[in-house]
Amino acid sequence: MVDRLPQTLRSDALDNRERILDAARALFAAEGLDVPMREIARRAGVGPATLYRRFPTKQALAAEAFTEQMYACHAIVEEGLADPDPWQGFCLVIEKLCGLHARNQGFTTAFISAFPHAMDLAAGREHALTSLAELARRAKDTGHLRPDFVLDDLILMLGANRGLHATSTNDRVVASRRFAAFAIRAFRA
Repeated sequence: MVDRLPQTLRSDALDNRERILDAARALFAAEGLDVPMREIARRAGVGPATLYRRFPTKQALAAEAFTEQMYACHAIVEEGLADPDPWQGFCLVIEKLCGLHARNQGFTTAFISAFPHAMDLAAGREHALTSLAELARRAKDTGHLRPDFVLDDLILMLGANRGLHATSTNDRVVASRRFAAFAIRAFRA
């Protein structure tokens, strides 16, 4: 068996890769994951063959495009876990996750459904959900989070937050803040 040597991309290939990722991030954020791969290639200014050479599937492209959002999601959950008041930490997570997801419609879809073949995204999602479950357990122990709360309630809430429609991202974020406030009231014991 021959070991594969690390492949260093030429500068033009690296530029193409970054343009593809920038186009995918912008289109996924605005339109969700249903955007066609050909549209991503067109927006990036590359041919479909170049796109598929770098990212053979939409799942691979989404996993790479959402890396930053997944790190942001983890940071939000870690910030919530670090709060000495678990209920306040839980509320902070709800508010910030709603804002993060309102800014990027595609990330919400990917986070909720987790492409089965995008292992990096699925692993990140599982880590975030495990940490959220721990935070929810702590908030329940304080008596502030309703005792019948289950993690699926959070997934349901993120799905509903995904359904907010507005003419601009800024308007969607404003609506998302209001929605987060309603969700927090509903989750309170």
